[in-house]
Amino acid sequence: MYVALFLPSLSGGGAQRRLLNLASGFSSRRHRIDLIVGSADGAFLSQVPASAELVCLGSRCSQWPIVRHRRGLWVPALVPSLARYLAARKPEVLFTTSTPANLTALGARAVARTATPVVVSVNVHLTASTDRRRRIYGPVVRRLAASIYPRAEAIVAISEGVASDLRAAARVPKDRIVVIDNPLDFAGIQRAAADPVEHPWLQPAQPPVVLAVGKLKIQKDFPTLLRAFARVVRRRPARLVMLGEGEERKRLQTMVMRMGMAEIVSMPGFVANPFGWMARASVFVLSSAWEGLSNALLEALACGCPVVSTDCPCGPRHVLANGAYGPLVPVGDDAAMAEAILSLLANPPPAERLKARAASFSFDRAVDRYLTVLEAASRSRSIGWPGQ
Repeated sequence: MYVALFLPSLSGGGAQRRLLNLASGFSSRRHRIDLIVGSADGAFLSQVPASAELVCLGSRCSQWPIVRHRRGLWVPALVPSLARYLAARKPEVLFTTSTPANLTALGARAVARTATPVVVSVNVHLTASTDRRRRIYGPVVRRLAASIYPRAEAIVAISEGVASDLRAAARVPKDRIVVIDNPLDFAGIQRAAADPVEHPWLQPAQPPVVLAVGKLKIQKDFPTLLRAFARVVRRRPARLVMLGEGEERKRLQTMVMRMGMAEIVSMPGFVANPFGWMARASVFVLSSAWEGLSNALLEALACGCPVVSTDCPCGPRHVLANGAYGPLVPVGDDAAMAEAILSLLANPPPAERLKARAASFSFDRAVDRYLTVLEAASRSRSIGWPGQ
């Protein structure tokens, strides 16, 4: 097949890593892949598979100052240039992920007036992710999803919880949704985890390191993690490392200073290979208010790192098998999170058991299931956009 994958940016994040993994998997099965981006820069640029053609849309209006710093504006601003791409290249199927990109792809198909099948992947719990936004933004996004998502040839949800929410919140028919777990490149993570990490906190005889990995944004609820960590260090020595970058950095740094933890909390920014950290940390914590599945949680398990997670909508309970592979704590409950961290520091589970759980999320099986969906969509080219 000739498959186009639309990824607005190559900045560090779970959605970007997942789509790049899929691009690699599709290419290895000899499919022709275009990786379409809004701008050809970002932390993951070096990880674009050589077998995929990188297509930069380069929309000028997406670079306007009033637009480029607002994801809800700059991604939809790519509609005209993505429509031109579809009209000129005519891929057999277009695949995309994340709410702004999904809506943009379906809008571009309408503007282009082509019959290109579109498969969208939904990677967050739509209701939870929009309920916490501004009063106008959330309802608008939900209405757009409800009116536009059903026009996709297929919808992939990355967990059953995401699928259930789509059926309720966006009124998507059950038979249009396929649930596929994220593809986890277990062997690749194992290789990357063996790379050395030169940091004084990871040397022998140092206090244990509690690790968090994710974009510094509201969804990840890092303030709760900071409050939980403050409780931990009242009872035993420890250090906290938060890998990631985002709009919440200043707020979090202010919290760290106000809480007097500047010497024991580090925020190094985005790290292309977090797996070496995961393999050497004592506990990994997912503090999110909502998720879809959580790549980072799976990756930590693949590195054999004990994990604590919030029981947020809607992936962690599935990944951890209802708490069998790591404690689940209520969202926003720093006291419960601190107790879970302390418990794992005192009695960590066997690393091999955690790795075995991660290995069950098969990369090859996920890639094959995605290809089955894309192939079925490509055969429905005549469907086109309603009204054409």
